[in-house]
Amino acid sequence: MMDDRLQNPTQALRLAVGLMATLAGLDKFFNILADWGRYLSPAAAELLPFSVATFMGLVGVIEVAVGLAILTALPAIGAYVASAWLLLVAGNLALGGFFDIAVRDVVLSVGAFALARLLQVRSGSEVPVADAQRTRRPSTA
Repeated sequence: MMDDRLQNPTQALRLAVGLMATLAGLDKFFNILADWGRYLSPAAAELLPFSVATFMGLVGVIEVAVGLAILTALPAIGAYVASAWLLLVAGNLALGGFFDIAVRDVVLSVGAFALARLLQVRSGSEVPVADAQRTRRPSTA
């Protein structure tokens, strides 16, 4: 059971991470917030079997889906996906020389991970295997 004092911060984080992913995903189609294609590293762009614009459209669809998952029915899973996704984005940004933005995305990834864990605690879900192994008693053989 989660301490009631964590309910409001958890909801605020859920709303912030969910809207961030959703709005960034939608903007991949409009480029109002940024020219997203310029942030794709040259190394990644060379590997694409299609145009950067097409790739950004796919990225947008994924980000909208993740954002909606966080905001609706699958918040913990969506937050874990957002956390991993943001680390991949940060790696791409670092390859492209956008280190300041890469650092920001690593911090956002940590926030998304914290959200996922808070949601798991609130729902009473089992903890991941690594945490469960730390809490086990040593076996006596």
